[in-house]
Amino acid sequence: MKTYSLYLTEDAQIDIYNSEKFYENKSPNLGTYFYDSIISDLDALKHYAGIHAIHFGLYRMVTKRFPYVIYYNIEDNTVIVHAILHTRMDISSHTKKINKKSK
Repeated sequence: MKTYSLYLTEDAQIDIYNSEKFYENKSPNLGTYFYDSIISDLDALKHYAGIHAIHFGLYRMVTKRFPYVIYYNIEDNTVIVHAILHTRMDISSHTKKINKKSK
């Protein structure tokens, strides 16, 4: 099994940060749990990149514990994560963010 390196764009890092803060404001330690869960999903992505369906021109991985999707592409041996978005966002919001972030 091939293992990829992982690169998070600044926008993807901001997505994680904003979501972590949102959950932390909802309940103590929930933000930390969210962060740990996303990191676990990203770690798995290093091994399973490329098996996911393509949406909006990028691969789309559904996270395991929280209702989020990870949009990424692969360049050489690197997985580039462009966005980590909540699944309840309007689909047009995903399209706008992905088109902006993947350019």
